[in-house]
Amino acid sequence: MGNTFAGAAVVGIGRTEFTRRSGRSTGALTVEAVRDAVADAGLSLADVDGIINFNTGDSVSSQEVAHAIGNDDIGWAVDIKGGGNVVAQVVSTAAAAIITGQCEVAVVYRTLGSGTRYGRVNGTVEVGGQLQFGAPHGYMVPPQWFAMWARRHQHVYGSGPEDLGAIAVTQRNHALANPHAIARTPMTLDDYLSSRMVFDPFRVPDCCYEVDGSVALVLTTSERAKDLPHRPIHLLGQGDSFGYGGNVDEFDDMTCMYSRDAARRLWKNTGLKAQDMDVALMYDCFTYTVMATFEDFGFCGKGEVGDFFREGRATYGGDVVVNPHGGLLSEGYLHGLNHHYEAVLQLRGEAGNRQVPDAELALVTAGAGPYGSSLVYGTEAS
Repeated sequence: MGNTFAGAAVVGIGRTEFTRRSGRSTGALTVEAVRDAVADAGLSLADVDGIINFNTGDSVSSQEVAHAIGNDDIGWAVDIKGGGNVVAQVVSTAAAAIITGQCEVAVVYRTLGSGTRYGRVNGTVEVGGQLQFGAPHGYMVPPQWFAMWARRHQHVYGSGPEDLGAIAVTQRNHALANPHAIARTPMTLDDYLSSRMVFDPFRVPDCCYEVDGSVALVLTTSERAKDLPHRPIHLLGQGDSFGYGGNVDEFDDMTCMYSRDAARRLWKNTGLKAQDMDVALMYDCFTYTVMATFEDFGFCGKGEVGDFFREGRATYGGDVVVNPHGGLLSEGYLHGLNHHYEAVLQLRGEAGNRQVPDAELALVTAGAGPYGSSLVYGTEAS
């Protein structure tokens, strides 16, 4: 089928340094990343007529960012309430706005500051909805939820800590070549297995590395992209799935995730398959997220991920390079928008000593449990 996103392309990428505690406001971080991305695109801040972001916790609105960059008449300003589950959807929404003429130059950004740490609760804890039932038992945060999912996978398919460790070690090895990554201490499987347990079976290296920082992308029309400095990177299609009311404990099969259904839509919409991908930017809030979604998208069978990674099939010289920047586990947790930055960098051929040779297609996924999104980027529009 034809590419419905053929009229738009990513033409600029920008980011701040990733740090544990920056001492900076989310507004300052955002403006730095946006300026960086617009300059990378060869455009001026005055060219920006659309801004979209996604956020939970401390952030800054699209309208505030427009004002901060000197544009007080922004024609398209959108704030999406959501986390890692909506990343790919936000990028595709920006592309759709360009294609339908709502704007011509759109900025996408995500910023996280020290005020948002998903592994820590500050102040009074008040919960409602589904969370109220787990709260009396202290069952309230994502690593607890997905540790339970990982346990189910272990029960059904026999996966174990060495399999989760193979993912963590591979991604840490990739991060060693990335000067932007925050976790660059070499790690062996023995190091992994001797690390502190957080929520069984998750150890510290199974969990993403929360940071302060901001990432921004710039998209414009495919026609305008032809005259800009960098090779335009095209969206080839998306596949999303949002189910079970967003309740992580009601999904029908915890050995799978949203990706079971999103993958079907993505491959149908693009006419591609997992084996066509050169790079796979798999959302990795936890190692188990990589395990379940990697299987769901069709790179290997259920229960085979550990062997896939141990055999070197998920790294350079293998079948596909998974998270060449180190991912959220080692580069830093920017709610997955840094995966899109890396995808664009790889497809431009500008990733330096971590460049995937002849990369032309990149899968980017986002989300975990019952909700998430995905898309494929390519060097050509079709």
